[in-house]
Order: sequence, then C-alpha cells, then structure tokens
Amino acid sequence: MSTIQKTKLADELLRRLAAALRAVQLYAPDHPLVGRSITALAEALQLTHATVASIAIGIVGDDLVVGDVPVPRAGENMGKLIAQLQDAGIERIVIDRGVTPAELSELVQTLGGRQAKEATRALSLKHIRVGRLQVEKDGAAPAEVKDYRRLYNEAVSVAGRLWDSAQREGMPDADAGRNIVDSLAEEVSHNRTALLALTALKSYDSYTFTHMVNVSILTMGQARGLGIEGPLLREVGLAALMHDIGKVRTPSEILNKTEKLTDREFEILRRHTVDGAEILRRTPEMPTLAPVVAFEHHLRLDGTGYPVGVARPALNLATMLCGIADVYDAMRSQRVYQESFPTDRILAVLQRNDGKQFDQNLVRRFVQLVGIYPAGNLVRLNSGDIAVVLKPYAPDPYRPRVRLLFDTHGVRMERPFELNLWEAREGDPQSIEAPLDPAQYDVDPLSYL
Repeated sequence: MSTIQKTKLADELLRRLAAALRAVQLYAPDHPLVGRSITALAEALQLTHATVASIAIGIVGDDLVVGDVPVPRAGENMGKLIAQLQDAGIERIVIDRGVTPAELSELVQTLGGRQAKEATRALSLKHIRVGRLQVEKDGAAPAEVKDYRRLYNEAVSVAGRLWDSAQREGMPDADAGRNIVDSLAEEVSHNRTALLALTALKSYDSYTFTHMVNVSILTMGQARGLGIEGPLLREVGLAALMHDIGKVRTPSEILNKTEKLTDREFEILRRHTVDGAEILRRTPEMPTLAPVVAFEHHLRLDGTGYPVGVARPALNLATMLCGIADVYDAMRSQRVYQESFPTDRILAVLQRNDGKQFDQNLVRRFVQLVGIYPAGNLVRLNSGDIAVVLKPYAPDPYRPRVRLLFDTHGVRMERPFELNLWEAREGDPQSIEAPLDPAQYDVDPLSYL
C-alpha cells in the first residue's frame, strides 16, 4: 500500500472516530445517528485491518498518528479529538482485527461520557486496549507490556525496511525512521523500564535490525536521564537508529562471517562509519546529527577506535551515548560466532583502560539506568529462590527490586511477591547469584513487569 493510500485511510479513520464521538455527545445511545456513526467507524477499521492485524491511534506532540502515519492537526474536528483523548487521560488506542460494533460502541460511549477519565480506567474489551497518559514509572500493566512488545516488533520491522531502502535506493526512508522513533521516544519518556526490558529480547535471525532498535532505545534512555527531551531526544534516537546504516555497503560474506575476520576483512568492515556518514549526509530530511554519530560511534575519547587517524578534541554527546549503547548491546547478544556476556563483564569493558575510552560519568549513569541485572532478567537469588528483576536500584545496582516466582525447590509460587533486595531483612534473600534462561522455566519475564 502506498503512503498516499495509507494517509487517506488514516485520515478517514480519525474522521469517523471524531464523528462517532460527536454523535454520542449529541444524541441518546439508541438514536439512529449514533448507530450509523458506529457502523461507519467499523467499516473504516475493516479497510485498515485488511492490511494489518492491529492499528494504534495515538498522540505524538500536536499530531495524531495512525500506525506509523502522522495526521497533522487539520481542522476543528481533529483538534477536538485530540482534546477529548487528552481529557480522558489517553495517549494511545490499539484496536485489533475482529473488533465488534458492540466493542466500538462501548469505547465511544465511554470516551464521550462526562466521566471519561474515570470510566476508561475500568474499560476492558477483548479487541481494544487503551494506553494511559500517566504511566506508572515503576512498571507497566500486562496489557501495556503487550503494547510495548508490539511497538518494539514494529520498530524492528521498520529497521528492516530502512536497511532495504538504503541498499536499494542508496538512502534510508527518513520519514519511516522518524515516525517509529517518535513512538519509541514517547514510551522512553513515560516508561523507560518496560521499554528497556524489551531490548533484552535476542534474535539472531534479525540481529542487525534488533541491534539498530536496541541502540536507539538505549541511547534515548540515557539521553532522557540527562534531561534531553522533545525534538532533540528524537534526533538523538534517529541518529542512533541509523548508526550502522553504512554496513549496507559491507559485503555480506564479511558481515555474516562466523569466524574471526582477517585484517583485510576488518579493514573493509571499518569503512561502514565513513559509508554511513556519506549515506546519511545525502539523505533528505535527515538531521545533521545522524551522519556525525554514524562517523564517530567507533571513536573513543583516548583517540583509539576508527576511522583510523581521525583526531577529535571531543566527541559529540550523542556519539558517546550511542557508543556505550552499541558496545553494551553487541556484547550481550548471543550470535553464531559469539556467546553473550553477562552485564558485569560488559561494564568492565566499558570501564577498561583506566576509564579513558568512555566517559566514566556517562558509564556510571548507564549502570544506574540498566542495572547489573536489567529489568526483565530472570535470576537466581542467594537463597535459591528464582525471581524476575522489576527495576534497578541506582545506589546499588546489584540489589534491584524483584518478584519471586519459584521457591528454593523450583516449585512455582502460588502467590508471587515483590521484594526490594536493598531493604531485605535478616532471613530474606539478600542478593542475586546468577542470571537464568527463562526458556528453561517456561516463563515470560516481561509479563511480570
């Protein structure tokens, strides 16, 4: 489907939703005009669901976004729709294929009611999920974790399209990259813990694309912790997403080689920093920060790294944040030719050479952000109990907040409970002993966030 067609569908869907909300506010629930507006909304959704299983309607800045298509605030009706969603405390509505007119009617009646903000909290529909404007910072409800997972998978898919367009046309689709980064930046601002946990998902089959997304999320997470937000946060996120785009020019036999690269092959691989900067510099609508980060992300503060022979009195802040995220994600990812490394080993690498390669203040903040055992990790405690990490504890990254799932005998607890390891009393588990593979215990740690 072309961009023009997608934009027309998105605009029509929003107009039908706005019309339905207007109808329920003006007429009784059984009025024919209300019924017709719900039917029209259902028809618009049916056209959209012909190409995607789920569609998200959300607010990004001053615009409404349908899927990955932004619909600028045009006309009074769109402005009212944004205001109604904000008044109801809603930033995103996800509607799945198979939604019924009855579900749509309940959604619209709830949003159009006098007590919309309170009523939407109790809204529970099979094919519709509502994301709140105010997300708890300590974690996310299970339905919201599903939304985060869907957003993450969508981002990986977009990364694949960016890669393909860069290979085929010589430049990535800047608009597609910006749209997905906008969505990721919104969630980084609201709930870094849940979104950062998703970056722990490992998939060798799409390592290149998941790495692009992970580095973008991890870089924005660090930037947000430094107080960077708004358009600049999105520019940093887009630059990080594109940091390795120069590898589209690296021969696949080198990029996918499972053995150690020869000196000549490594020399060819190193060219991706220059190639990436060149590609991004020629890409229309690409922020000037992107080619800078692509060129610099393998340079180090002590003058090592590559491109070889490049001297920098200082590195761009976005470069330094991206460099930390790049090393961290690459080392923790298990691939055919590399076992994944535990976080403490990765942090030792980031702190090596007496802290001269990476800014140690930024490394320290990164440790506080992700923890030694990041959120979403399944771990064994010193007591033998098995738990999932819920949230790092900045003052002591080794003692996060956890939820105990299995007892010391490996029996699943009927009533899992949460524990702050930094507040543990005598007789309680005191610390984490080792990370575990959740597949061996048939659990999805993310569902507990």
